[in-house]
Amino acid sequence: MLIEESIYGWKEFELELMRDGHDNVVVVCSIENVDPMGVHTGDSVTVAPAMTLTDREYQRMRDLAIAILREVGVDTGGCNIQFAVNPRDGRLIVVEMNPRVSRSSALASKATGFPIAKIAAKLAIGYTLDEILNDITKQTPACFEPTLDYVVVKAPRFAFEKFPAPTPH
Repeated sequence: MLIEESIYGWKEFELELMRDGHDNVVVVCSIENVDPMGVHTGDSVTVAPAMTLTDREYQRMRDLAIAILREVGVDTGGCNIQFAVNPRDGRLIVVEMNPRVSRSSALASKATGFPIAKIAAKLAIGYTLDEILNDITKQTPACFEPTLDYVVVKAPRFAFEKFPAPTPH
């Protein structure tokens, strides 16, 4: 028998990270799912950057994410780590880690202007984050973590037109 604690209703967050071959790591974006745990991230309204994390929670999440990235062995490129936070006591757990560029990477790239896939390709052939210029500023290197002074919201789109009309039976 397996008994597990329910995390239904906990707050859900994601961090998008990049790492180069010299162990430089940046957090590209924090993402918060407006819907609590139990709603699939693809079906959830999300905002970037995360809005309800305290600085202490964010720094703890950041430290854990970097340690996980190193321990799993993502030597270069991007990854996405999802966390759940208990809103009652602040307890934090890791829900999932994608050691690759993911669907969330596309949102993070759009939200920040940080071209995750392009930079991941350059990292794969040996560039380091400090050698790659930011596409937007053309001055700062990719090792500078993006800072957002705006909020990006992603709403799911349900393509109901792809399904036949319901029948009364």
